[in-house]
Amino acid sequence: EENGLDFASFGYAASWALGSSMVAQAMARSLPVAIAITFGEQRVFHVALAGASATNDDWLARKFRAVAKHNCSSWALACAQRAEETDYFTAGGYLRSDIALAGGAVPLRVRGSLIGAVGVSGLAEEDDHRFVIDALRAFVP
Repeated sequence: EENGLDFASFGYAASWALGSSMVAQAMARSLPVAIAITFGEQRVFHVALAGASATNDDWLARKFRAVAKHNCSSWALACAQRAEETDYFTAGGYLRSDIALAGGAVPLRVRGSLIGAVGVSGLAEEDDHRFVIDALRAFVP
């Protein structure tokens, strides 16, 4: 589902518009989430709503690293790793403090190229993922 989410262009104004739309949706549902958008390593949008904490920011950073490293959503990576017999962290030499195998961060692509990610933290991981996918689907022209 994430492969169909591709933009012809996506800049700072689009980041603000998408992030603001996500905040409005989360506030309307009183969701205790942190929402962020990155371009590469630069965080270009960030909001923490009532009930979210600094721990959610840590989760977002770890989920964004999963997207950047594997060019897929953190949910897709988590699901794929659950199906594997080997331990992702041991086999890859990764630290649990660096990468999260949990849903909620989705690649942000322009004409097929990974430029960043959109993420949510604060709900169950599948719900974090679904929130981002739904927001991106509504935003893709």
